[in-house]
Amino acid sequence: MSPAEGVQLAEKEGLDLVEIAASAQPPVCRIMDFSKYKYDQERKERELKKKQRQFRLKEIRVKPNIEEHDYQVKLRHTLEFLGKKDKVKVSLFFRGREMAHQEFGRKILDKFIQDTQTVGQIEKGPSQEGRIMSMTIAPK
Repeated sequence: MSPAEGVQLAEKEGLDLVEIAASAQPPVCRIMDFSKYKYDQERKERELKKKQRQFRLKEIRVKPNIEEHDYQVKLRHTLEFLGKKDKVKVSLFFRGREMAHQEFGRKILDKFIQDTQTVGQIEKGPSQEGRIMSMTIAPK
């Protein structure tokens, strides 16, 4: 039908003639209430935004001479965060003369890697930045 006929028919019904696919040959138009169509499109976009999950980065701070019970508490928190689909940054802080024995810190981070293998994967391996050794674990 010609565009003029479409506009005339839409006005008769009290609706709008809306172009749906401009690139099609011939262009596809529909007679509808444009404000309702626009509202429905915005509502669909809002629903899609709600379903998108923005990841959060949680940080766990430890020291190289951490006791076993304290380690288990930190590990439990790490597993909890990974279960909620959050990334976890494990930061190990060296103080004073602890810098002379960095192998103790490396052992702690390796232990974290072993204990979180089932629910997480290493995104960024252990790296030293000044007095801080850190790594990032992402959920599987």
